[in-house]
Order: sequence, then C-alpha cells, then structure tokens
Amino acid sequence: MRSFRNILLAAVAAFCCLGATAQELNCTFEVDSKKVKNANKDIFNTLQEAVNEYLNTTVWTDAQFAVNEKIQCKMFLSVAEYDESNGRMKGDLQIQSTRPVYNSSYTTTLINFKDTKIEFNYDNNEQLVYNEQEMQSNLTAILNFYALFVIALDFDSFAPNGGDPYYEKLENIVRMAQSSGESGWKAFEDSKNRSAILSAYTDKQTNAIREIFYNYHRQGLDQMVTSVDKGRATITQQLEKLKGIYDVAPMSVCLSMFKDAKMDELVNIYSKANSSEKEKVYELLYPLYPTETDRLNKIKNTENK
Repeated sequence: MRSFRNILLAAVAAFCCLGATAQELNCTFEVDSKKVKNANKDIFNTLQEAVNEYLNTTVWTDAQFAVNEKIQCKMFLSVAEYDESNGRMKGDLQIQSTRPVYNSSYTTTLINFKDTKIEFNYDNNEQLVYNEQEMQSNLTAILNFYALFVIALDFDSFAPNGGDPYYEKLENIVRMAQSSGESGWKAFEDSKNRSAILSAYTDKQTNAIREIFYNYHRQGLDQMVTSVDKGRATITQQLEKLKGIYDVAPMSVCLSMFKDAKMDELVNIYSKANSSEKEKVYELLYPLYPTETDRLNKIKNTENK
C-alpha cells in the first residue's frame, strides 16, 4: 500500500524537485575478508561492487519511490572461508534497516539480524542477474530474500499487512531455494535460518508480529511527536501482544529479531515513564529475554529527568 507511505513522507518530499523512481533501496553492502589468508583480495572488491549494483538497481516492487524515500539498509558480509578453486565463500551476513519516524529527525531500526548460514559460489566479475521465476544462484537468492524482507517489514511498519505482496515473493524464493540443497533454506534445519524467518512472519501462531510491528511504529513511535504518553502506551500494549507470541512459540526467531532491533530503543522510550509503567514493561519483557538483565534493569531503574 505504497500510497499510504507516500502520504506519511509527503511533508519531506513536498518541496523537493526529485523525480519518482521505481527503485526502492538505498543499500550499502560491505565485504570483510580479513579472516581469509593467502587469497587474491580483488575477488572481494569485485563482489562488493557487483552486489551494491545489484541491490540498488534491481526493481523489487511495482511501487514508486522518490529518491529521498528510498529504504535505508546495510548488509555486511564477513567471509570466514574462501576456496579459490571453485569460488566458494562461507561466512555470515549482518542485515540492518531503518525507517524515519514521522514528523521528526529520528530514525528507528527495523532489522538488526545476523545470518550465520551464508555459503555461495562467486566467480570474479560474475554478473548478478535478477530472475523472479528461477533461482540463478545461491548468492542472488540470499540477496533477493533479504532485499524483499527489508521491503516487507518497511511496508508493514506503515500500513496493516502492507508487506503482503512481498511475503508472497519471499515464499517463492524459499520454495525454489529449498530444492537447491544449499544451507540456510531448509525447514526445521535451524531455528534462525531464512525458512524460519519466513515462517515466523507468516504462520498463524506468530504472524501477529506484523500487527505488533505496525502498531509499534505507526500508532506508537509516529504518534509520540504529538503525544509521548499516548504513543508510549500503545507500545506497551504491543509488548503485551509480544508476550502472547512467546507463550505459544517461545523459540520463534521473530522474538529475538524484535529484541535485537528494539531493546536499546525501549530503554530510551521508557526513560521518562512513571515507575509503575516501567515495572510493568520489565515484568513483560524479563520472561522473554532473561539474558538481557542489564538493559532491562535500565528500563526498570532509569530515573525520570
């Protein structure tokens, strides 16, 4: 529902002379190859250039984005192993994305996730080709998955079920990749792989995370500019719903993804809440994230200023 997002950002774009474009992402892709010894490092430079071009020139949706509306994201590939004989790389990929909070200069993190099941083959100067109907390579499948997941969550944060068309595309990517035999795609192979991510945001037990995501951002953060207390109360309600997901699926990857994107932000949000509200949030979150004692204690014990 692109028009809804356009309305929210119209105040920023109203006096700009920038034309609309069909490309959605402003994504920075970086490659760290420090762990790889005795290899020609040119391959990593060409990979970085090729992926940056691929992510930022591929048209992922039918929506129209002005240049200043593009979704801001970063991907950081850390290569742990490289086999020059076949171009096989193994490592992990950190994905981060943000979106602006309406009528403010603040940006909020939507995704801060590390995929530790990254394996693919890449030949020097290989051209990366986007094909929605066929799996061209495991590298492009991984890039397609996270590009569209970034877009899906961004749209979810602006409109109820706004990401629906992109979850359908994600299902197609996962379905094709599961038959490839590559790591990171198989159902039940890993509780935090790409198949698990898709399931967390689409299965009936846990897909309430998308409603939570919308209310947290659109009805919570976006409203705090005009009413801090009202916006924060809405966010508290979303944490109660998050507890509901934990009760039925305590190992769902969507819970850890929410924590990694939002825990520091929650500390700031509740820094000026009254003591009873802080206590309530602490009691809601501690069962979900018992290893986050330090940050949860900051929520509970921060003094109003």
